[in-house]
Amino acid sequence: MTSSFSLDGAIRKIPDFPKKGILFYDITSVLANPDAFRFCIDAMIQAYSNTRIDAVAAVESRGFVFAAPFALKLGIPLILVRKKGKLPGKTISAKYALEYGEAEIEVHEADVPKGKRVLIVDDLIATGGTIRATSELLKRGGAEVAGVFCVIGLSSLNFRKDLGDIPVKTLIEYEGE
Repeated sequence: MTSSFSLDGAIRKIPDFPKKGILFYDITSVLANPDAFRFCIDAMIQAYSNTRIDAVAAVESRGFVFAAPFALKLGIPLILVRKKGKLPGKTISAKYALEYGEAEIEVHEADVPKGKRVLIVDDLIATGGTIRATSELLKRGGAEVAGVFCVIGLSSLNFRKDLGDIPVKTLIEYEGE
């Protein structure tokens, strides 16, 4: 990991997507750039090198991409947090608010490690709604939330305030939406 690497330069910004007035931060350009992707995974490893993490909960779908190599390198379980209806078997679910309506996520109940510390990973955090719902799922399943890691944070949407005492780490933060 070199200090001269510009993660900001590797993130594609798309104006007016998905609607006019929104600046979309497209993480797929990071995934298409092996140096940028490696930078992110190495930064995650470094950020949590002195933190006890027993498992990683990856939020669908781009959270999977960052959490999987991280979990593999640390030799810890990877827990998939999916949209409702995507997992067979017994699940725990939680609803969260969207701009227009509501969504629901779920996790296999058997995958949540009771009494263990779980890091939540996603690609981007905006309002924190999905992360809050994921945290609720894990706690209801008996796990402890060790923290949250996202590559991008949209700080103007106050996700830190809304998540309370859950520690959040991001690699880059933007003030815009």
